[in-house]
Amino acid sequence: MEYCDYGVKKYLKLLSRQYKNIEEVSEEIINLQAILNLPKGTEMFLSDLHGEYDYFNHMLNNCAGIIKNKIETIYGNAISEQERRSLTILIYYPEEKLELVKKETQNMEEWYNITLYRLIEVCKNVSSKYTRSKVRKALPTGFDYIIDELIHIQGDAKNKEQYYKQIIKTIIDIKRADAFIIALANLIKRMAIDHLHILGDIYDRGKRPELILDKLMEFHSIDLVWGNHDILWMGAFCGNEACIANAVRICTRYDNLDTLEEGYGINLMDLSSFATKTYANDECKEFLPKVYEYDEYTNSDKTNISKIHKAITIIALKLEGLLIMKHPEYNMYDRLLLDKIDAKKGTITIKGRQYLLKDNNFPTINVNNPYQLTNEELEVISKLKTSFMQSQKLAKHVSFLYSKGAMYQIYNQNLLFHGCVPMTEDGELKKVDIFGRKVKGKELFDVIEQIAHKAYHLQDKTKSNEDEIDCMWFFWCSPDSPLFGKDKAAIFERYFIQDEEIQEEKNDFYYSYCENEKMVEKILENFGLTSQDAKIINGHIDTKEEKAEPIKANGKLIIISGGLTEKYRKGRNSSRYILTYNSYGLLLTEIEKFENKEEAISSGIDIKSEIRLKEEVKTRKLVADTDIGKEIKNEISDLKMLLRSYREGIIKEQF
Repeated sequence: MEYCDYGVKKYLKLLSRQYKNIEEVSEEIINLQAILNLPKGTEMFLSDLHGEYDYFNHMLNNCAGIIKNKIETIYGNAISEQERRSLTILIYYPEEKLELVKKETQNMEEWYNITLYRLIEVCKNVSSKYTRSKVRKALPTGFDYIIDELIHIQGDAKNKEQYYKQIIKTIIDIKRADAFIIALANLIKRMAIDHLHILGDIYDRGKRPELILDKLMEFHSIDLVWGNHDILWMGAFCGNEACIANAVRICTRYDNLDTLEEGYGINLMDLSSFATKTYANDECKEFLPKVYEYDEYTNSDKTNISKIHKAITIIALKLEGLLIMKHPEYNMYDRLLLDKIDAKKGTITIKGRQYLLKDNNFPTINVNNPYQLTNEELEVISKLKTSFMQSQKLAKHVSFLYSKGAMYQIYNQNLLFHGCVPMTEDGELKKVDIFGRKVKGKELFDVIEQIAHKAYHLQDKTKSNEDEIDCMWFFWCSPDSPLFGKDKAAIFERYFIQDEEIQEEKNDFYYSYCENEKMVEKILENFGLTSQDAKIINGHIDTKEEKAEPIKANGKLIIISGGLTEKYRKGRNSSRYILTYNSYGLLLTEIEKFENKEEAISSGIDIKSEIRLKEEVKTRKLVADTDIGKEIKNEISDLKMLLRSYREGIIKEQF
């Protein structure tokens, strides 16, 4: 028989170790076939988190408004708006809300009774689209049997009613109600979102990116695409000194040394001492952090951070210059600016035009060799490099970024990436020179991903990947990098030149063509997506327009740049977006500013939102219509072959 050649038979024998006889195979086929007919699980898409942990955590708890909507659907006017709000916040923040309730509630037993019943109803609702087996696997240890019983009660309702009430009463009597409420709240949130997509830029600007990564590592089903700020930290861990210097520079620029020192244990003592000594008589006014919590610091603290900021910026500019000269293939000679400075005149000449400098104190720059680091600077960057590469917390997070992340993801006919697909002015996919190889589109993304993995996996083992480690900086800020998508990183210009025109960073031509449906379809086709339902879901894009349109190319491209961090939002697009994709279609929601968790808990105020796109499918999507469905169908096909082999005696059953 054709399906019983040697290779197939060998595979089926391996499969028979898991499904040992006809009964086991048949049972699994029935289970898998049933799963195919369940509604598609809900996907949530977030982008540009930029270290804003509280905001991110609230959105994750909020599940893009799903929890709130479920409660509205279940209870409607049956309970008051205040009760609905209170129940919603209890699910978001169960521990904190319980503390507040105990202070404000006289009859806790009655409150427990009412609340537990309500939570169980919500839990039943959100878990209804999953198999009982999948729900069981998600149940919290210790309460798994009880929750399973309560949300799957079958049989005569009257006969079960007393049984149901007794379980609730016992939970309250033995003082396990708090723990049970927390377990239910967490289960509801887990069931509400089946899969999470992160579209890049977890790092930089906000204060707690390490807490975001800790949370993401706990999430039950997740993928992510790398952003330019993520690749910067990945490069820093791999030992790229220019990446290290820029990661530190951005932390100082946004008054965020806690990420370095407390989050990752990066030792800044040598840098601080060097900066204080080198810029002792320099106020470093141009290097005051972008947003400063003035009430938390003395004037001395502000001055010291500014000195550190300037010191690491000059080091970063030197290191970048060395990389550019080492790699002429980067084609970034326009970024060599230190040699264009006339310190005596206090000017710099760029492309034949002279500009006044806002800051003219460069004690560490050698006029004859401006990119040469001083001995003190070499020692500072060496210590920082050791600290970055030996940080256990950073090692764990970078490992996660590599294992779950990629340059792009294709999931259920959606193409996910952070930045852009580099294009030429005439609308062609731009060819980029990577180690002498001209690549574009999907091939460019694939090559960058391969290089990034080599930079990581071979570090400290061989010097053969030195060029790959160097490339991590190139991927962060090159005009040819899909992660960056601008003509330059105007770092020097922003710090030292007043003229706003020269500070401007022009977007890649992709951002002009992404309005064009034909061009978007061309990109999708390049990535192997030809379905009419295929879409690009894009992060990264920010704009100075007051209201940038997130839906482009007749709905073929959706921008979900979250823009969470307040430290970057001044003068930029005021919108933040969350995208969800469930069995009924896509839902793009615009969300307003989140004040703080404390206010949400005390007053029940949730993030205000407005639906920007509601794209409903004609027929409700089932698991069978998804990528997971395709895998299940293939598995069913294999199991049917095994079943036939058992029945025909080709493979012997085991009992």
